[in-house]
Amino acid sequence: MHAPPSKNNKKTATTPKRSRKNTILIQKPLPPKPPARRANAAFVMLVRNSDGQGARSAIRQIEDRFNRNFQYPYVFLNDVPFTEEFKTLIRPMSKANMTFGLVPEEHWSYPEWISTTKAKEARKAMTDVVYGWSESYRHMCRYQSGFFFQHEAMLPFDYYWRIEPDVEYSCDLDFDPFLFMQDNNKKYAFTMSLPEYTETIPSLWNVTKDFMDKYPHLLAKNNALDFISDDGGKTYNMCHFWSNFEIADARWMRGEAYQQYFKHLDEAGGFFYERWGDAPVHSIAAALLLPINQIHFFKEIGYYHAPFYNCPAEPELQAKCHCDPDQNVNRERMSCTIKFLELAGEKGMAFPEEIFD
Repeated sequence: MHAPPSKNNKKTATTPKRSRKNTILIQKPLPPKPPARRANAAFVMLVRNSDGQGARSAIRQIEDRFNRNFQYPYVFLNDVPFTEEFKTLIRPMSKANMTFGLVPEEHWSYPEWISTTKAKEARKAMTDVVYGWSESYRHMCRYQSGFFFQHEAMLPFDYYWRIEPDVEYSCDLDFDPFLFMQDNNKKYAFTMSLPEYTETIPSLWNVTKDFMDKYPHLLAKNNALDFISDDGGKTYNMCHFWSNFEIADARWMRGEAYQQYFKHLDEAGGFFYERWGDAPVHSIAAALLLPINQIHFFKEIGYYHAPFYNCPAEPELQAKCHCDPDQNVNRERMSCTIKFLELAGEKGMAFPEEIFD
């Protein structure tokens, strides 16, 4: 019988020690503590059952960049019932509460004053325009313009953050945009502003001027008319906030001024006889019905919606991002954001060449 091996002779599988003189340790900050308070707010997504994977991607990024520390709830809306497959795909993406709502039929159909024959002819005449041929797109734009914030699943909330499938968020947020809106009395916020396609809204500004003439008491003092018009309101310069991202006060949109503006537009028929988008509608409403200091540009939120980016160049923000500031559409000639910042008297964006030259 052999004697047991000596402890001193026992072989071990430990890795030999190596010099660490060429190693640089980068200590990451500790994760933030759970927030002491939250706003009464939710994310909202109007989405089809077929967009489940794109919705998963967007939610995963929202969670990674912000909401895993805040746990704001999600509201998903669809003009047809959500499938179990869609809900099964989405539920694991967040620990936050999720509500799946059905759009009321009366909000996704033709109002009684609209001629479906005339609307069909309008679609035929706009086949060369982006979504000009689409009937469902028009219902979507009308719904996003006037109804989603009034859905029963949205009524409990004061603020909403609109997200869409397949968008990308590229910057960590260590602050709460909802609380920023609440604490600073902001009613509407954006990340990108661009000119609208002129051929989609040929009569929108004339209808808007008629509204201004009829309801001058609803227009805000110190509003942002000069953001959307270069000649004191005679014409529309097509500047609009890209509403696929927006954070807004839903109570403002449920209020008298916004509701009267939407009603005025809806009765004019342009959602169906032309192709009015919710982006110019929201933008014109914000510019006319809010003081400009209640509109905010979130430069900190790195955002991509094909084909455009918002990506901050400021070093302290870039440290939290993985986007290329050279691709920031807000610094392009076609963007309206610099114009907005000048009118609002806010600090402009930093550009990469100013930082690295």
